[in-house]
Amino acid sequence: MSAIEILAIVIGCVEVLNLVLLFFMIFLEKKKPQSIIAWMTILTFLPVIGFIFYMLLGSGLSLRTRRMIKKKQLSNFDLLKKYDWRGTLADLKESPELITDIQFARFCFGKGAYPCLYNNVKIFNFGLEKISALKEDLLNAKESINIEYYIFADDRVGREVMDILLKKAKEGVKVKFLYDSVGCKKTKKRFFNQIKKAGGEVAEFFPPFMHIRAINLKLNYRNHRKIVVIDGKIAYTGGINIRDDHMGMKKRLSPWRDTHVRIEGSGVIPLQNIFLNDWRYATNDKHKTTDFIKEGYFPSPTKKGDTTIQVLTSGPASTSFDLKQAFVKLLTNAKKRVWIQTPYFVPDDCVYEAIKIAKSSGVDIRLMIPKKPDKKVVYLPTISYAEEMVNLGVKVYMYNGFLHSKTIIVDDDKLSIGTCNIDNRSFDLNFEDVVYMYSKKINKEYSRQYEEDIKNSVSADKQYFKRYSFFNRMAQAFYRLLSPLL
Repeated sequence: MSAIEILAIVIGCVEVLNLVLLFFMIFLEKKKPQSIIAWMTILTFLPVIGFIFYMLLGSGLSLRTRRMIKKKQLSNFDLLKKYDWRGTLADLKESPELITDIQFARFCFGKGAYPCLYNNVKIFNFGLEKISALKEDLLNAKESINIEYYIFADDRVGREVMDILLKKAKEGVKVKFLYDSVGCKKTKKRFFNQIKKAGGEVAEFFPPFMHIRAINLKLNYRNHRKIVVIDGKIAYTGGINIRDDHMGMKKRLSPWRDTHVRIEGSGVIPLQNIFLNDWRYATNDKHKTTDFIKEGYFPSPTKKGDTTIQVLTSGPASTSFDLKQAFVKLLTNAKKRVWIQTPYFVPDDCVYEAIKIAKSSGVDIRLMIPKKPDKKVVYLPTISYAEEMVNLGVKVYMYNGFLHSKTIIVDDDKLSIGTCNIDNRSFDLNFEDVVYMYSKKINKEYSRQYEEDIKNSVSADKQYFKRYSFFNRMAQAFYRLLSPLL
């Protein structure tokens, strides 16, 4: 058999394989057209390597995994029924000072996010502020510490927090520690296993096959959440991981600008619930809601402040894309403004059109992204879309440093802070959480911070993007084509 005949057979086999994968993507996995186009591009240019990538990254969560994740969900409604003062949507209609957008609240309610009244909210705009407060709260823990991070590094700040966790576990505080396999891939397991030796518990979310880090069939699906719940009374979430660069300690990405939120009040309940859902799945924990209540994880909250919040989640086990729908709803509900901060801006057609419609309706749309990139494969399409936003009339700002905040200011009464970026990965592939706050006071406070960030930013106009070379623009176009997979 000649070399040409062998080559023809190989090419034929590859084409058949691509057709089989195309059949699976269209009829069985029912992927979105944009995702199918992106994968077919990879399979065409990298036929063998592309197939391996697809098996590792593109095949989706198995039906068994999806069912198990859903099976382990605790009900927010069952927990909140315990508290008489929690309020209802009907009550809130009569109390506009408690919730300023009943329509959006009803939308979130339909997604399982119950309005939680009377919370005290503290916003941190830099990593060192957040970590200082977190360490103090951890040291004061009496009953339990539930901690979940996408990234928790064995570096200066990581060791400081770990030392406190070990101390509290040895004192008898119930410590549950959950880390993401991909986000913590550079951190040795023995670093986390210290907690077990101290009397706490440790679990890895979506661990690799046979504990071999190089083989992780769920590599594409990451638990991107950063949640800490202390004694069931104090909760933290937002964008700041436990790593030195998030504290602004690394020059390459400094200044590092990020946002986190600390909550006291009934808003702690859904964040505790989210953690325990993830914990139950990762450990196959058989505890029920009543068990966790008896063990003190859901103490009756006290009225700590005047902010009403809702906590919404999303993840690849669901097909409803709740956080993306919520973002679109915020855009369509907005009357005056939508000011966005995100490190990665890769909108799909639905989000893009929602921004376009809101802008055409006279809404002041502003987008702030980092001037310094951390991941070029995502930053390149971000720049491409940012240029399009400028062409639509959106005000685009390039923060002089690395901006990792995931925040949205809407009109004069709503603010969202969470773990979710404005990109396909966060909306479709990652496990995320977002806190929506209904408060003119909190909105005004964070608006002042946004305006301070503008002073440390470059306003990007049409001329700004002409600085990019021809080859850079080619790279932007190529990675934009792959954006559904990034």
